[in-house]
Amino acid sequence: MNDGHATEVTVIENSWIPMPDGCRLAAKIWLPADATDHPVPAILEYIPYRKRDFKAVRDSEVHGFFARHGYAGVRVDLRGSGDSDGVLHDEYLPQELADGVEVIRWIAAQPWCNGRVGMIGISWGGFNGLQIAALQPPELQAVITVCSSDDRYTDDVHYMGGCLLTDNLSWASVMLSYNACPPDPAIVGERWRDLWFQRLEESGLWLKTWLEHQRRDAFWQHASVCEDFKAIRCPVFAVSGWADGYCNTVFRLIHHLDVPRKGLVGPWGHKYPHMGGPGPSIDFLGECVRWWDRWLKDIDNGVDAEPMLRAWMQDSVSPISDDRPGRWVAEDEWPSRRLQTRVYGLTPGRLEPGGDNVVTNAPPLEIRSPLSVGMFAGKWCSYSESTDLPTDQRLEDGGSLCFDTQPLEEAVEILGQPVVELELSADQPQAMVTVRLSDIGSEGTVTLVTYGLLNLSHRGGHARPEPVRPGERYRVSVRLNHVAQRFPAGNRIRLAISSSYWPLAWPSPVPVTLTLHPGGRLLLPSRPLREADADLHDLGVQRVALGPTTTLLVPAHREWTVLFNLATNEATLQVIDNDGQWRLDELGLTIGYDVTERYRYANDDYATLRGEVVNSRSFERGDWHVVVATRTQLTSTPTHFHLDATVDAYEDDVRIFSRTWNESVPRDNI
Repeated sequence: MNDGHATEVTVIENSWIPMPDGCRLAAKIWLPADATDHPVPAILEYIPYRKRDFKAVRDSEVHGFFARHGYAGVRVDLRGSGDSDGVLHDEYLPQELADGVEVIRWIAAQPWCNGRVGMIGISWGGFNGLQIAALQPPELQAVITVCSSDDRYTDDVHYMGGCLLTDNLSWASVMLSYNACPPDPAIVGERWRDLWFQRLEESGLWLKTWLEHQRRDAFWQHASVCEDFKAIRCPVFAVSGWADGYCNTVFRLIHHLDVPRKGLVGPWGHKYPHMGGPGPSIDFLGECVRWWDRWLKDIDNGVDAEPMLRAWMQDSVSPISDDRPGRWVAEDEWPSRRLQTRVYGLTPGRLEPGGDNVVTNAPPLEIRSPLSVGMFAGKWCSYSESTDLPTDQRLEDGGSLCFDTQPLEEAVEILGQPVVELELSADQPQAMVTVRLSDIGSEGTVTLVTYGLLNLSHRGGHARPEPVRPGERYRVSVRLNHVAQRFPAGNRIRLAISSSYWPLAWPSPVPVTLTLHPGGRLLLPSRPLREADADLHDLGVQRVALGPTTTLLVPAHREWTVLFNLATNEATLQVIDNDGQWRLDELGLTIGYDVTERYRYANDDYATLRGEVVNSRSFERGDWHVVVATRTQLTSTPTHFHLDATVDAYEDDVRIFSRTWNESVPRDNI
């Protein structure tokens, strides 16, 4: 739905923001038409995703909306991205954060700004809002952080529970592709080619850097605001979705920050909530304006009197459904003192209520999962496409140890972080355990609710891993992702445990047999009903500003295919995620983006594991035609990760640059 607000908007297509070292950052600005005569607060989004082309439509819808509601919307390309000068060498480096502080100072000093600035962003932009807030620039007075993390090791695209995520490969490939793109000659002029070659030659292979830090060391501690929550002194609105990879952050922020704060978690994936699915989208930009009105305009609109947490309580649903029915619930504080811990004991095949009825003389249970467990898990961080959500978990449960409740006599609702305590041993020094919590419907289908991973070498923490002593028993806790879920009466709750989860996470060096000993428990954060939930204010329906007109030339194409070749015993998960090709009509600029990911193994042999991502981006206007193509491949041996990557750049169908990497990184207790 388009926003019908009457305020007229002036758009500045490009403005240069000077940095102290002479570098210039490129900004696009949306202003209320009278902002020069009547200065307004400004909202900054500071990301590397190219304001001129790939994010042009989305940026106009968001920042145009803010401008129509009395704010200056400012979209800045990071140093080395889009039309900005320089080279981008990695995520969240000190230079990037220092630049961000300078950008805020520049914005506050402009004649159309009254000196008050907020930051908004999803993913990278959400990280930057938190990280720059921790640097305490006085002009920054409120933040909205969406799908981001306070801890770059435990809750980001790279590692989970000390296990290597294959999204680490996928995301590194995305950024390799972005970093190979040129600035637009229409903005930077004749120097566009020199800037392009500088990026191609100097940006580097980020995947190798991330693989060189397999434990939580100083590399990940940098810019992780959980190291000092008290450094953040401005109000924070934290947002995520249950299908997103970053929902845990919302709960830690509202728990640990000592500033006005609010949390919102819906059913969505990794998108702004006005664009998001599965489940209903909301008038998120309207909610943002309410937040800005309170903290940047000092309007007493009651935002700070609302519950600290608002979450979508998901109903039971078919595992092949793209819908997420449910209702909004709220808690006034977090952790909520209203929550109770519901305990189940693990006995052979069963979850027994109470946890005190564990049969201590029950025989140990063993599991050595096939590599196929995980092929139907969906993506660590869903982008809300029907292709990347998990499907019926019966396809996974055959290679897992499963523990089920009896059919529930009454509905059970949970909100928070489930925890599984296990007494286990392993037959190898490097091992991992995956725990999945599912809802078994009355017809027998199994829908994934949440899950957790633990690298057993990290059982004592992520900073100093220690190998497992084969055969020795350990008591470990596996923390699952936060969730809100209603299990209706008649359904059953299932806990499934496996020794691998490929390709969501890279497996251990060699196959592992896990032995579960008696004494395991499942702890669920049970939530009693709250009558006040019926009075929560309506979050509305999507509103955005009008974006630029576009012409679709090649439609998007999404597929998520699992192929088992019984002739060769090879299994392949192929992901096609093509955005297609479209023209920004006003600019006469045609852009395109295609990506294919493949994850393979053969004969259940760990030596055959292979992940590969191929990206292509294209730009065309008049006689300017540029294509960048990248390919990244990751394999492993018991001792090393091996990565191969290429970047090829074409101008007018002639390859004018090519670079290849062949690198090896030792495995570090992973």
